[in-house]
Amino acid sequence: MTASVLRALHLDRAPDDPLILPGPWDAASARVLVEAGFPALATPSAGIAASLGHRDGETPADEMFAAVTRIVRAVPSTVPVSADIEAGYGLPPAELVERLLETGVVGCNLEDSVDGVLVDAQRQADRLAEVRAAAGDRLFVNARVDTYVHGVPDGTDQEAETIRRARAYVAAGADCVYPITAPPEALPRLAAAVPGPLNAVGLPDGPPPRRLGELGATRITFGPGLQHRAMAALREIADELLKG
Repeated sequence: MTASVLRALHLDRAPDDPLILPGPWDAASARVLVEAGFPALATPSAGIAASLGHRDGETPADEMFAAVTRIVRAVPSTVPVSADIEAGYGLPPAELVERLLETGVVGCNLEDSVDGVLVDAQRQADRLAEVRAAAGDRLFVNARVDTYVHGVPDGTDQEAETIRRARAYVAAGADCVYPITAPPEALPRLAAAVPGPLNAVGLPDGPPPRRLGELGATRITFGPGLQHRAMAALREIADELLKG
């Protein structure tokens, strides 16, 4: 599997047919999602963290890469997998790319915040450019924009800052941008302003994937949402068992 296959899945999509990338948190969930018919997967760092007994953002890099490797190995080689690797674990770009490719993934998410604080946009763009230079065309890079998660400095227009960062990241070589938790009503303006695919997050209380596509999203991911639903179902089963 190559990154070109994942790139192709983002192209020429109808507005009501966004690419839906569910997020497996282990090998078993990955197999279930592939058997259901999804053509590609995108691992959630928070979901993997929970499966390994860590809090979100506290998974050691070695454990994360090992977990992603198990997911890739669990699915057919024809199914491209992208990995959420948070902010990159402080690894130099070349080493980060090497470790990603060793897992077998063909894509990654990289966020522009560390410990809940936005990094300088130019610094992040430079890092993305280094990742692109090291990876060539071997990785589909999804640049997460955290302006709606962590906020922006007082006096800064949130949407304008999101667009500024997204454009800089695309110019640096990102294949897609991900303004996570951007309000649905902002998606049409973001999609019009950013020269590239737009990733939106699907939330239980938000618009369904098709509607997000109509609003401008090229692809839909869910973070740890599927795992949360699976754990809720397991809790219901557990409660039934305890009742006898």
